Amino acid sequence: MKLAPAVRRLVVVGGATFAFLLLTGSAHAETFAEAASRGVGPMFLFAFTTGFLTSLTGCVYPMIPITISIFGGKGASRGKALALATAYVAGMATMYGTLGTAVALLGKAFGTTLANPWVVVPIALLFAAMGASLFGAFEISLPQGLQQRLNKVGGRGFSGAFLMGLVGGIIASPCSAPPLVGMLAHVALTRNAVEGFLLLSTHAAGIGVLFWVLAAFSMSLPRSGAWMDSVKSVLGIALLVASLYYLKNVAPALARVTGSSNGFLVLCLALVAAGVALGAVHLTFHDSGPRKVRKALGIAMVTVGAFAFTNFLLTPKIELRWLHSEPEALALARSSGRPMLVDFGAQWCIPCKELEAKVFGQPEVAKVMSEGFTLLRVDCDREDDDPRIGEIRERYQAGGLPAVRVVSSKGEILARLDDANITPQGFVKLLAKAVNCTKDEPAAGGPLADCRVF
Repeated sequence: MKLAPAVRRLVVVGGATFAFLLLTGSAHAETFAEAASRGVGPMFLFAFTTGFLTSLTGCVYPMIPITISIFGGKGASRGKALALATAYVAGMATMYGTLGTAVALLGKAFGTTLANPWVVVPIALLFAAMGASLFGAFEISLPQGLQQRLNKVGGRGFSGAFLMGLVGGIIASPCSAPPLVGMLAHVALTRNAVEGFLLLSTHAAGIGVLFWVLAAFSMSLPRSGAWMDSVKSVLGIALLVASLYYLKNVAPALARVTGSSNGFLVLCLALVAAGVALGAVHLTFHDSGPRKVRKALGIAMVTVGAFAFTNFLLTPKIELRWLHSEPEALALARSSGRPMLVDFGAQWCIPCKELEAKVFGQPEVAKVMSEGFTLLRVDCDREDDDPRIGEIRERYQAGGLPAVRVVSSKGEILARLDDANITPQGFVKLLAKAVNCTKDEPAAGGPLADCRVF
């Protein structure tokens, strides 16, 4: 039974959805944080879904002919083909799960690498190169010799399929990187090695769905054509946006391409719409000179508009006045009699930015914070250069990020928040209880254990 048209529709819809997620979130990192805030189920569903969508991208597509030959190219029964596909997916799951475990064990060290130019710039260049390949600058294909070797590896049975899965996971990783970074950041902050392994393995299982389907139904591949060029263009733009998104960690000028007004939002959407109309998606670089120019301009407009939109999503709509010196903040807290709110953050910490934009930036929260608290922000990006930051983190028990502490004028921790999984209303309630604690402090004359919000 020929199911190529069905596969084609699956690739078109799935690829477009994957690109939409990239273009309308903060390069998937914020989207994952939102999923995690709803619980374990949505978090793992996100990992599985983005894995499946990754399998429909240009990174995985070149591997399909090889895997089909392994699963059914030698007259294998459907049961054996599924078993071989399972061994292949198990290889990918092992590779991704090991990565998740390693990042969980590294903890903070992983996050700080995302602020290191020697790490960020190569990642950004890789994304840009992958995007260029999807526009036709060069083809993503394995060398003929390597393809032959991989075919031989597949001929060694289940162990060979498992080893092929390890290789396939590495090949898929560039297109998987946008959602992957969000998941890895979460794992680094929670430092849960078991959850890290299971979460990343679930992502790999999502990638493997396509291979299970191909093994079960012996599907033939869809023919390439204009539809594939359009899908590649959308995915290419998404990878260019991801490249700029990670590059802004080391290029502050890119982070300033943002705004908080509705006018800025309209400008972002107008750039995307105009770029698409100009030919960013439906035109190709295999056409005449003027049409190539149109496509290039369209791609540039869509990329800039979509990137600015991701910045818009993480830009607080209300700016609070933060102090950056702990002695100054403590002195002000004591003189005013107001508790101190300490926010620990870093440029690479996406949940920190999410907390600032979606909680601190809400009018009802900003009013309570500005009127009832002395605000101190600790920039953990400077921890390697300023040992006092490490001392402050230790003093306020802020081992991971994000971390928010409400501290009495005597320096006692009244409330703490160690993730972004809280609503604006929930945060206001937490602050209200902390304020009540400070009002009762003189009468209590001792520890405030009954008041603490942990």
